[in-house]
Amino acid sequence: MMQAIKTRALSRGKLNFAAGAIMLSMLAGCSLSEREDPQVETSTPPAAASSTDTIAPNRPIAWQQGPATAPAPPSERPPNIVFILIDDLGINDLSTFGGGVAGGRAPTPNIDRLAAQGAIFSQAYAGQGTCAPSRAMLMTGRYPTRTGFEYTPTRRGFSPMVARLGNEMDNNLPEYLYDEAAAATRPDYNAQGLPASEVTIAEVLKQVDYHTVHIGKWHLGSVGEFHPTAQGFDESLLMENLLFLPEDDPNVVNAKLDFDPIDKTLWAISKFATSYNGGELFEPGGYLTDYWTDESLKVIEANKNRPFFLFLAHWGVHTPLQATKADYEAVGDIEPHRLRVYAAMLRAIDRSVGRVMDKLEQEGLSDNTIIILSSDNGGAGYLGLPEVNEPYRGWKITLFEGGIRVPVFIKWPQRITAGTVVDTPVAHIDLMPTMAAGAGAPLPEDVIIDGHNLMPLADGTGEISRENDAIFWNAGHYKVVRAGDWKLQVNDQIDYDWLFNLAEDPTEQVNLAEARPDKLAELRAILDAHHANRVPPLYASVSESPIMIDKTLAERFEDGDEYIYWPN
Repeated sequence: MMQAIKTRALSRGKLNFAAGAIMLSMLAGCSLSEREDPQVETSTPPAAASSTDTIAPNRPIAWQQGPATAPAPPSERPPNIVFILIDDLGINDLSTFGGGVAGGRAPTPNIDRLAAQGAIFSQAYAGQGTCAPSRAMLMTGRYPTRTGFEYTPTRRGFSPMVARLGNEMDNNLPEYLYDEAAAATRPDYNAQGLPASEVTIAEVLKQVDYHTVHIGKWHLGSVGEFHPTAQGFDESLLMENLLFLPEDDPNVVNAKLDFDPIDKTLWAISKFATSYNGGELFEPGGYLTDYWTDESLKVIEANKNRPFFLFLAHWGVHTPLQATKADYEAVGDIEPHRLRVYAAMLRAIDRSVGRVMDKLEQEGLSDNTIIILSSDNGGAGYLGLPEVNEPYRGWKITLFEGGIRVPVFIKWPQRITAGTVVDTPVAHIDLMPTMAAGAGAPLPEDVIIDGHNLMPLADGTGEISRENDAIFWNAGHYKVVRAGDWKLQVNDQIDYDWLFNLAEDPTEQVNLAEARPDKLAELRAILDAHHANRVPPLYASVSESPIMIDKTLAERFEDGDEYIYWPN
């Protein structure tokens, strides 16, 4: 199997990027605004920054203000909903599950408190192994086989730069692939978004008079119909760039990953910027995690007398790795340096969760507020931190358990008993109908929703029933189904299958594809039926990356190591 992949890769030929250093330097000057990206992605160096790249100084946000007095006590109103999404969080990063960064030296007490006060879903899954498709599923409750939102959009120049740098790495990995012809068919980065025809949870909640606010990452398009304010959000403080603080800020500690082509590219092209409701770019008011939290508290204050939905979509703990000096000092002398910075970043996320919970308590809103916490996918192997997803195999950018096992915690004191643990497998597609049900909002009648309301599981009043007891994932030629306790991973491109019995082998160590042809055929039939009416992807895949399953990118690939190609 491995040789088959490598032969295919080499037959495509090495990418030829002349003047790579020039390209890197020019990428460093290009715009990363989610709204300003006039060129399609090609291997041609992008133009230098234009006047549209101007980033104004920080300015205060004039958040819309709710009524001065409440028409009814909080307990008698529809519940507020706060959805906190963390980026690239490894399942083992949380002390809730008995782990924690650096062997527990950087615990997550506030996230642990949230989990303990509500329902923990012990077998919860991300929508996909990368961020944007997961976010589309979270917003719509629908699989990419219905929406076509199958690949993560990338900025112009990003994919060819990652491919070039990846192929220059001395790690013996199979080749990174880039398809310039496919890239030429893609719309601008800003327009690689979730179509207006899709119905988001924000639009559903607007039907029952919720005030809806988005803060942070979006990654579902940012112009016209794709902007959060065109997708049901009354207000959006949008992450427009990729730095947590300017690289030379006196309050920042940086950690660069020389073995990771993605990290090298991010450092070359990233800036520090945000925008409010599609207006001008301006600098965030401090370290990004803390800034998003500061503004979230203001949103809670402004809307305490009416039902509101706050989608707080953090950028942490995604690379580039940047922490405040205070957090870096607080976590202590953890080694290596990148792990200490990562631990400090998670400390900031945990602090954010605590501050949001405390604010709801202070305003008398806690008992009748639904708080949901999750991550968009598992921890990344390109961090070079082998413990983030333990005990599971795989990373972000795979569909092994390490890439898609995520926390899902739901707290609602007025309805959910503290200390509830739900063992039923659930997924991101379930959160949209769950939030709608909690708010008493009807789901759209003319759209098929694949997810299920999780409230009966959380409050102990019922179960959910899926056809074939199945949950699905897909990224191009890489397709996966979990049906009951069995999980099948299919890579049609290389004609290889992995079959696991998760009840007996939850960490996917023993491939039963040859030993159990009956179960292989059964799950293949379920998978084929799911894809029978699959809509084509909205935007083309332009690259394929080799991802080791059992090693981080800081390690060297050896013959016999298992890996996959990930189309994106």
